Amino acid sequence: MFKPLDINENKEKNMGEITDVERVKCLIIGSGPAGYTAAIYAARANLSPVMYEGLQPGGQLTTTTEVENYPGYPEGVTGPVMMEDLKKQAERFGTDVRWGMATKVDFSGEIHKVWIDGSKIIESEVVIIATGATAKYLGLEDEKKYAGGGVSACATCDGFFYRGKDVAVVGGGDTATEEAMYLAGLCRKVYLIVRRDELRASKVMAERTMKTPNIEILWKHQTVGLFGDGVVEGATLIKNKGEADEEEVKIKIDGFFLGIGHKPNSDIFAGYIDTDEIGYIKTIPGTSKTKIPGVFACGDVQDSIYRQAVTAAGSGCMAAIDAERYLSEKHS
Repeated sequence: MFKPLDINENKEKNMGEITDVERVKCLIIGSGPAGYTAAIYAARANLSPVMYEGLQPGGQLTTTTEVENYPGYPEGVTGPVMMEDLKKQAERFGTDVRWGMATKVDFSGEIHKVWIDGSKIIESEVVIIATGATAKYLGLEDEKKYAGGGVSACATCDGFFYRGKDVAVVGGGDTATEEAMYLAGLCRKVYLIVRRDELRASKVMAERTMKTPNIEILWKHQTVGLFGDGVVEGATLIKNKGEADEEEVKIKIDGFFLGIGHKPNSDIFAGYIDTDEIGYIKTIPGTSKTKIPGVFACGDVQDSIYRQAVTAAGSGCMAAIDAERYLSEKHS
């Protein structure tokens, strides 16, 4: 049933013709909790899933040092170890996990086509999109230097480690104010670093933030660096006092949180899959189904609200079950 596409092998390769075409039953694009969980369920349902891990095998959690809020790890676990556990579990049931990145798709036909690294085409009746989202950073070298040592893009994930300490959040929108409010319930003090002289957040969130006693808003400040011996111990800011008058300010903090949003990794699906204005894939409420029959989305690429490993895993389960039911109904 799943034979390779019959293409004209006499065409010249220099014309851009790809001769490496493979037909599979279930293709999963992206790894991480959503992708690996989808793979586990799909493999157990005899869908023989093939997974391409993408540029960051294991997803965002591979940059997280400690994960203490995922069920089943009472002593906590590092992100890379947890992702390796999920990968082994997926492979145990027969998932074909491969290195490679989806670079183009064609969902116009009944059989969906996905280009891998621009050199191979995978054809599949069902495609599960689990490409995740990428946190936005300021672009400072210090963000890389202190990754896992005080820099985080997820207060819900890492705020617990800063109980009773001083932290800073960068941003002025809803994401930043939500992060700041969450951290205010755990930390001694939260600096909210805002480039402008006003918050872009919704009126309700802005008012709540400004009324929270242990949140100090640093208006017209920009972060230019971080410092510390191996871990973050402070941040260097530039305060814009107006009329080209600037002042360097240093604050002592233990944690530095990015609250400037995430970018869903959904660009290659544009033109086929509906997304919101930011790029999160739209699914039929209560399911993982997109508007394209046989194409499903799970994890952070379609979740703009929770963005947690456990919710991503749950949506990966949903995607695999939806895919299995789709195939069963199609071939019944």
